[in-house]
Amino acid sequence: MIRLIIFCLTIITILQAREPISPLPTSVDYDVKKAKLGMKLFLDPILSGDGTVACVKCHNIYEGGADPHVVSTGFEGRKGNIQSPTVFNARYNFSQFWNGRAQNLFEQAKGPLANPVEHNISPKDIEKKLNAIKEYKKLFKEAYGINYITYDKTLKAIVEFEKALVTPNSKFDNYLRGKVQLSKSEMNGYMIFKKIGCVTCHNGLNIGGNSFQKMGTFIDYKTKKTYPDRYEVTKHLYDKNVFKVPTLRNIAKTAPYFHDGSSKTLEEAIKKMTYYNLGVELDEKTIKDLVAFLKTLNGEQPAIMSEPW
Repeated sequence: MIRLIIFCLTIITILQAREPISPLPTSVDYDVKKAKLGMKLFLDPILSGDGTVACVKCHNIYEGGADPHVVSTGFEGRKGNIQSPTVFNARYNFSQFWNGRAQNLFEQAKGPLANPVEHNISPKDIEKKLNAIKEYKKLFKEAYGINYITYDKTLKAIVEFEKALVTPNSKFDNYLRGKVQLSKSEMNGYMIFKKIGCVTCHNGLNIGGNSFQKMGTFIDYKTKKTYPDRYEVTKHLYDKNVFKVPTLRNIAKTAPYFHDGSSKTLEEAIKKMTYYNLGVELDEKTIKDLVAFLKTLNGEQPAIMSEPW
């Protein structure tokens, strides 16, 4: 009996190892007090030059963590130049921003705050504003043991919150753990996802976020606009129109899709991506099954958002 159990466990391990996608952990470690402080900062427009732009404005944590608009609106109504991606599960991206110019969440957090189109606020002004508010002085004292609020600690609190924005227990994660079964359409969609090559770029823990790829690998993707692509970082010509592969987790909640926000629905996004990056055209039944699979990637709301103070 023991040998049989060991054999079965070995087979299960082998089968799981062959899956190109890994389930998110059901819980993650973070400092609750610092993360809750970070959440308050994330929601507060005080961290902007005109007092109107909060992080949540571009990253709606009450839906999919992204912006439902093609581009975001920032300081004094200025428009961004690329679609704002989801902040959910961003801790698992191998780099941050569409072009990977930030290596981690701390570096990423600096960008929007300083950007004249987004928050347009300096480190000095952040410190001045926060230190003038008794509640923030109290919260930073409790979280970090400091009497003077610094720009560095402000960023670290926001990052602690972002690290907590993990969406576990999607139906697909639970399928990988053997807890639930997928419907026929969902399973067909997953098999198609692997068969036609979607999984080549969308794999691993975050089902993306771990490589750069050209938009228009098989068929040239023409656009009249320019976007901050990988070329802006490397200056290599072959990095033109190359972007970080986005995560597919919670994808049903993060429309519009792609760096240019050009697809409003999952069906449109699937048609466009499979045509330009895989060189195939799919029938409606196949697209329907792929949509069914992608919807199984919706996870639970991050636990930090319901943590008491």
